[in-house]
Amino acid sequence: MTTTTTPNPEEAIEHLNPIAARMMLAAFPDHIREAFERRAKEIDYPVEAVLEMAVAGFLDREALSFIDCKPRY
Repeated sequence: MTTTTTPNPEEAIEHLNPIAARMMLAAFPDHIREAFERRAKEIDYPVEAVLEMAVAGFLDREALSFIDCKPRY
Protein backbone atom coordinates (compact mmCIF):
# COMPACT_ATOMS: atom_id res chain seq x y z
CA MET A 1 0.00 0.00 0.00
CA THR A 2 1.24 3.48 -0.89
CA THR A 3 1.79 5.96 1.90
CA THR A 4 0.13 9.31 1.33
CA THR A 5 1.05 12.65 2.84
CA THR A 6 -1.00 15.75 3.21
CA PRO A 7 -0.17 18.13 0.34
CA ASN A 8 0.91 21.69 0.96
CA PRO A 9 -1.86 24.30 0.56
CA GLU A 10 -0.80 25.26 -3.00
CA GLU A 11 -0.96 21.63 -4.18
CA ALA A 12 -4.32 21.14 -2.49
CA ILE A 13 -5.77 23.91 -4.64
CA GLU A 14 -4.14 22.79 -7.90
CA HIS A 15 -4.27 18.98 -7.62
CA LEU A 16 -6.45 16.21 -6.27
CA ASN A 17 -5.73 15.62 -2.59
CA PRO A 18 -4.28 12.10 -2.05
CA ILE A 19 -6.66 11.42 0.84
CA ALA A 20 -9.68 12.53 -1.19
CA ALA A 21 -8.48 10.37 -4.09
CA ARG A 22 -8.33 7.30 -1.86
CA MET A 23 -11.85 8.03 -0.61
CA MET A 24 -13.08 8.32 -4.20
CA LEU A 25 -11.32 5.11 -5.24
CA ALA A 26 -12.93 3.26 -2.34
CA ALA A 27 -16.34 4.09 -3.83
CA PHE A 28 -15.55 2.51 -7.21
CA PRO A 29 -16.21 -1.16 -8.00
CA ASP A 30 -13.14 -3.32 -7.33
CA HIS A 31 -12.24 -3.80 -11.00
CA ILE A 32 -12.24 -0.03 -11.63
CA ARG A 33 -10.19 0.73 -8.51
CA GLU A 34 -7.74 -2.01 -9.42
CA ALA A 35 -7.42 -0.63 -12.95
CA PHE A 36 -6.51 2.82 -11.60
CA GLU A 37 -3.97 1.29 -9.22
CA ARG A 38 -2.50 -0.93 -11.96
CA ARG A 39 -2.16 2.02 -14.35
CA ALA A 40 -0.51 4.13 -11.66
CA LYS A 41 2.02 1.38 -11.05
CA GLU A 42 2.67 0.93 -14.79
CA ILE A 43 3.52 4.60 -15.32
CA ASP A 44 5.08 5.08 -11.85
CA TYR A 45 2.67 7.86 -10.86
CA PRO A 46 0.71 8.26 -7.64
CA VAL A 47 -2.80 6.87 -8.01
CA GLU A 48 -4.26 10.31 -7.23
CA ALA A 49 -2.44 11.72 -10.28
CA VAL A 50 -3.91 9.01 -12.51
CA LEU A 51 -7.39 9.69 -11.15
CA GLU A 52 -6.88 13.43 -11.68
CA MET A 53 -5.73 12.84 -15.27
CA ALA A 54 -8.80 10.70 -15.95
CA VAL A 55 -11.21 13.32 -14.62
CA ALA A 56 -9.40 16.22 -16.31
CA GLY A 57 -9.27 14.31 -19.60
CA PHE A 58 -12.99 13.62 -19.39
CA LEU A 59 -13.74 17.31 -18.92
CA ASP A 60 -11.15 18.62 -21.39
CA ARG A 61 -9.55 16.27 -23.91
CA GLU A 62 -6.44 18.44 -24.09
CA ALA A 63 -5.89 18.61 -20.31
CA LEU A 64 -3.30 16.51 -18.51
CA SER A 65 -4.24 17.65 -15.00
CA PHE A 66 -6.58 20.01 -13.17
CA ILE A 67 -4.08 22.85 -13.70
CA ASP A 68 -4.69 22.99 -17.44
CA CYS A 69 -8.27 21.66 -17.41
CA LYS A 70 -10.69 24.17 -18.94
CA PRO A 71 -14.08 22.41 -18.89
CA ARG A 72 -16.47 23.75 -21.47
CA TYR A 73 -19.68 22.47 -19.91
